[in-house]
Amino acid sequence: MLGRVEVMHGVNLDQLGRRDPAHYGSLTLAELERTIDAGGRELGLEVHFFQTNHEGEFVQHLHRLAGVAGVADGIVLNPGAWTHYSYAIRDALELTRLPAVEVHLSDVDAREPWRRQSVIAELCIARVAGKGPEGYREALERLCAEMSR
Repeated sequence: MLGRVEVMHGVNLDQLGRRDPAHYGSLTLAELERTIDAGGRELGLEVHFFQTNHEGEFVQHLHRLAGVAGVADGIVLNPGAWTHYSYAIRDALELTRLPAVEVHLSDVDAREPWRRQSVIAELCIARVAGKGPEGYREALERLCAEMSR
């Protein structure tokens, strides 16, 4: 096993399958997580998932990752709308000191201007957006390359 990766989904991602399929596709969160898990196993990763619609819970989960050595070797995160303004999540991500990749199902750079801002981008080794579920595979690959160094 190459490492343990925590995949964190933020606000409204539990509504996948109901949200605008033109932006988010038609997979439910459970289907997306099965796809991510299969891709992670192919890469030799142990993948664990977390989703919440509560910003404080997202922060607390990052604190748990920061506080316990060996819980995770890397993070793939899609904070949803929090990406654009949550400095609390940014600060908690910084505390983890883990390699992280930011992912978005939709092409946030081609959408509303406010979605183009990411307060976590400078803490992430990569950003993958607009590739749908395949973006998570790319994120896992980028994380694997980083963790293999």
